[in-house]
Amino acid sequence: MSALKESVVNMVKGLPENVTLDEIMAEIYFKTQIDAGLKELDEGRGLSHEEVQKRMSRWLIA
Repeated sequence: MSALKESVVNMVKGLPENVTLDEIMAEIYFKTQIDAGLKELDEGRGLSHEEVQKRMSRWLIA
């Protein structure tokens, strides 16, 4: 079994017994997004805390 498939199988096994298909898909999507973000950081493509604050300040002005 590939590492990716095994990772997904283990993740699903760790979910509650009454989990829905939508919840499984949401967990897979969430993990995919986290992994993509961590890869970006590893590649040096992340934003500094100061840059995030600067960008967010535009959203927070009422």
